[in-house]
Amino acid sequence: MKIEIRGVERLSFRERQVVVLKEMGLATGEITKRLGLGASTVATLYNRARAKGYEVVIILPGDVLGIGSSEGEEGGE
Repeated sequence: MKIEIRGVERLSFRERQVVVLKEMGLATGEITKRLGLGASTVATLYNRARAKGYEVVIILPGDVLGIGSSEGEEGGE
């Protein structure tokens, strides 16, 4: 699995940090501890980043979802 953040060049360094941690599933409290920021600062940075229109894309190979072809498999059952 690969995660790509499109539009990251429009984000500040701190916005990038917050976005990556948020997209990894961390709660605001965890982000505040990790970055040494207040909860309102984290919220502000995240909202600014969202306003700038970044986009997260997850790239999965077909076999991860069970839809890729394996060697020796044919098109029907």
